[in-house]
Formats: sequence, structure tokens, C-alpha cells
Amino acid sequence: MRRIVVLTGAGISAESGVPTFRGADGLWEDHRIEDVATPDAYERDPDTVLAFYDARRRALASVAPNAAHRALARLEGAIGDDLLIVTQNVDDLHERAGSRNLVHMHGELRRALCLACGRRPGWEADLLDRPGCPACGERMLRPDVVWFGEMPYELERIENAIVAADVFVSIGTSGAVYPAAGYVALAAAFGARTVELNLEPSDAEVPFDESHAGPASVLVPAWADEAIALHSTR
Repeated sequence: MRRIVVLTGAGISAESGVPTFRGADGLWEDHRIEDVATPDAYERDPDTVLAFYDARRRALASVAPNAAHRALARLEGAIGDDLLIVTQNVDDLHERAGSRNLVHMHGELRRALCLACGRRPGWEADLLDRPGCPACGERMLRPDVVWFGEMPYELERIENAIVAADVFVSIGTSGAVYPAAGYVALAAAFGARTVELNLEPSDAEVPFDESHAGPASVLVPAWADEAIALHSTR
């Protein structure tokens, strides 16, 4: 049985209409990263930060999973727990496509983080009006999104899965930000075959064994079908 770890980035959701993390002008939805994606920004101007993520959370209602998300869910249906998806995205398109064996290393828009008790409740409403935490009642909820300078979630689980993987696939991500930037090297060091599916080849420090350029909605279904076919012959 082949164990597969898939790392997904903004490129897989861009075709669904979710804006990529950073545009060519260095802005994220017309905001400087420093103004909406750091702990300092939240401390300095919490209203702007909360309003920004409230708007992004509401915008999820207008997007839907695309063929790439659905293909990964189909692959999970075929090979079960031998597939782990690690996503850098904070949208819920993987879940809505049907994926369940999934790690959101950068958090989720549809969760809040309570700075008083540490709970991470599911969340659909706005946070700007400072609602109380459903667990402790304190009005100290912020977006459950990992900002620059904060530690991503479940790093030990991710690294253990990569070390044990037979195949590591990177989809729609430049792999430029650590710790994700080091995952292809880690996978290669432990013998995994490494595959990149991206609009254009990334500048990974360790080259991928395979690199395919094109839209995720085209590349991922084709790769997933091959993986399913290979699984069925084992």
C-alpha cells in the first residue's frame, strides 16, 4: 500500500475564485500583509483585522470546490487513511468536496480562537462585534488563522506523515515559506517520490522528481486517476 501526503496551497483554490495569498502588487485583497496577518497588526488595530477576516469568511458562501478538490476527495475514498492532505489554505473547500483526512496547518476561517481559554470553536458569524466565547463566555475571540510569527498547527503529525510517505505531492504552492518550504526535502530524504503540480515550477531548494505545469483543475484529476488505478492493481 502506498502512503501519500498531499500539500495544497492557494493555487488549488484560486480556480474556485478564492483570492491567492499575495498578488503581484504585494497586497492581499488590497491590504498590506503587515496590516492584517500579524499579531502586531491585531494588537494595533483589531477592528481592521476582524473586519477583514469577517469579510473573507462571508465570501466563502460564494465559492465552491473545483475539480481538483473533488479529485482529492475521490482519491481519499479509494485509498482511505493512506492519504493525508495538508493544506495551507484557510478555506473549507477540501471539506466541502468530501475530504476528511485533512490538516489545516494555518487554521480555518470557519473557526474562532479564544484568547482567554484557548478553545477553537466552529464559527460562522462576524467577530467584529466581540461575541462571547461559547466555552468560557469571554469576549476575546479572534480568527483561528495562523499569522506571520505564529506556529502552524499539527507540525509533528505532518512531519511524521511525510517521513512515512511513499509519495509526496505539492499542489498549487510555491513552497517559499517555512515550514512548508522544507517538506519536499524532508520527503526526499526519507525516500518518497516527490511530485509537483503547479501553474509553473517552483524554486524548491530540492528539485521534485516530477514537475507538471498547468491548472490544478486539470492536473490534479489526471494525477488522482493514476494514483487510484495504481492502488487498484496492488
